[in-house]
This record gives sequence, structure tokens and C-alpha cells, in this order.
Amino acid sequence: METQDYLKILAEEIHSVVVATVDERGLPATRVIDIMLYDKNGIYFLTARGKAFYRQLKAKPYLSLSGMSGGRETMSRRVVSLSGAVKNTGSRRLNEIFEKNPYMYEIYPAEESRKALEVFCLYKGQGEYFDLSTKPISRRGFTVGKTFQTERSYRITAPCSGCGACLPSCPQNCIETGSPYRIIQENCLHCGNCYEICPENAILSPRMHI
Repeated sequence: METQDYLKILAEEIHSVVVATVDERGLPATRVIDIMLYDKNGIYFLTARGKAFYRQLKAKPYLSLSGMSGGRETMSRRVVSLSGAVKNTGSRRLNEIFEKNPYMYEIYPAEESRKALEVFCLYKGQGEYFDLSTKPISRRGFTVGKTFQTERSYRITAPCSGCGACLPSCPQNCIETGSPYRIIQENCLHCGNCYEICPENAILSPRMHI
């Protein structure tokens, strides 16, 4: 899938997500918001100028979010997480948001009551898609805007002796034998078992090569 596919899942399938910002004390603050629109430039959401959420976005224009689709059955769920820079776009797309999300007319029924609302766009960042419904599980990284994908995976390097110690420790059986062995990244849980057990220290963890 492409970036637009993940953004579509966020806006149309998941829609309500948990977002995190930083408050005036430097502490994390979370709330649930709706992703209203998406396009090639990113995802769009809104808030009112009187809210703490608005002040936090203006002070530190960065956001992290996670959303999940699927029913009560855990192994049917798909998760999209995204972190990145946001910018205030004012009220330019406010009418479009209300047309696309008509329930907003019930929350802000009068045009006068919508004057406090402003639209934000997450336009640059990194995301991850995690699908528990596949066998084995699958995950993909993606980027929004002009940014590079930060390495978040475990990798096996040349010192690998092929001893096989890592194979039984992998819960998704996503390590291929070879010289050196190889981790199938799209099925990796990032649990770190292989990294901890490798007798040759041949496996790099994400924090070692970010």
C-alpha cells in the first residue's frame, strides 16, 4: 500500500484517534480527536481556539497519534500510528470538513458558533501500519511529506555465524537462514528476542542505527 492508503484508513475507517501533545509543564497530554480529511498533503483535523489542545499545538506544533480499527476481537484489528509536524491552516477547509463529516453540524449547529474553529494539517512525519489480521502479522512504515523514514527495525549483520540460536526465539518465524540470516521486516514484532539471544552480537537494534 501507499501513503495515501494509510491516510485513508485513518480518516475513513478509523476516524477517531488518540493524539498526544505536550502541555505547558512539559508533560504528555492526550485526547481523542477525529481525522476529518486527507489528501496528498497530509491529514486534517480541527479544534477550537479556546481549548488547551489548540494552545499546545501553537506552542509546539508536533503531534503523535494512534488509531485502531476492527471489532472486539484483537486479532482482527489494524492499527495506524503517525507522528509529525502540524501547521494551522485557519478556516480555509472548514466548510469542506463539515460537508464531509455532517455530524459536526450537530455539535456546532450555527454558523456563528463555528468561528472559534481552526483547521490543522499534519503535513510531515513518519507512520507505521500494523495488521494483526494477517498470518503472520504484517507491518509497514510510511512517510508523509518530505521526510526520511527513520530506521525502526532489528537487522542481522555480517558477524552472523549462522548458529540458529535466534530462530526458535522469533514468535512470528520471520527470520530466514542464509549468510547472514535475514529478518523479514514486514512480519517482525520488534520484540527484541533475537537481539538479546545472539551470541555473536550480530543483530543491530533500532536505537543503534537511528
